[in-house]
Amino acid sequence: MNISEFINRQEFFEETFFKNFIVVLFGIIISCINSSLVYTFFKNPVLAQEPRYILYMQLIINDIITLSVCVALFMFVYLLPDMTVGVCCIFIFIGSSVYRNTPLNLAGMAIERFVAVCYPLHHARICTVQNTKILIGIIWLVGAVPAVVDLLVVLILHPLSFFTSSRKCYHRNVFDFEYNIISHAVFNIGYMCLVWVLLFYTYFKVLFSAKAAASEPAQAQKARKTILLHGVQLLLCTLSLFTAVLDGALTSFFPYYRSIIYFCTFLLTSILPRLLSPLIYGMRDQKFKKYMKSSLMCGYKRAIDPSD
Repeated sequence: MNISEFINRQEFFEETFFKNFIVVLFGIIISCINSSLVYTFFKNPVLAQEPRYILYMQLIINDIITLSVCVALFMFVYLLPDMTVGVCCIFIFIGSSVYRNTPLNLAGMAIERFVAVCYPLHHARICTVQNTKILIGIIWLVGAVPAVVDLLVVLILHPLSFFTSSRKCYHRNVFDFEYNIISHAVFNIGYMCLVWVLLFYTYFKVLFSAKAAASEPAQAQKARKTILLHGVQLLLCTLSLFTAVLDGALTSFFPYYRSIIYFCTFLLTSILPRLLSPLIYGMRDQKFKKYMKSSLMCGYKRAIDPSD
């Protein structure tokens, strides 16, 4: 970053503290909300028998990991600007994998709702707990493939001393070969396009199915709204692919506020989307909300009266 950017910035330390405070605060709040959803899921085994809640919990756990990595890397920019490459590779590997898991998981959840509405008689046979767990395994495997390829390329083409050196920890600075940069973009865009196609397909199939049959219109309407909300999540995920372009465009007009622009786009594309997942099911789904209230209130009463 150019030193001239800090000219006349009398409150740089205060600004740095504010940014880290906001990121950590949002991280803690969102993680607490998501943790309460995880607690509700494991506290009530009946939820673990429904594929949609299993996929939802996979998304929540994935969001917790994503948020933890994002907050950690953001703080390292200020506390440890030059990180050991080997440690940085671990963070980037985890972050890249869970980042790609999110759109794939959204696709799986949309397909499950599509089967429930369009093929209700086959739903119990297709969307079993066992098949759902296999799907989650496939999501993690597919999501990790690009990160594994990147790591193998660096291991083969860089000497071992490279991993003990220190660099600023971001993808292009560590996985710096042209193949890494191109494959990173191709995989991300390919995954997003695939999921967008699946979301559009499932949404319109659910829409036309509801119009063709009068049975369970409320369920179809709810499924359409859920898929639309998944689309909002995916839109934010897709927006993160163009963060560099957005940052470049904004900073060309407001170069003095470069660090503020970077901070705002980071919040918009990396932190706040993690808050959407609990809103979709935790707040909208009446069944999950009922179990959540019961679990949290039960824990609250026990904390007040241990003899209860």
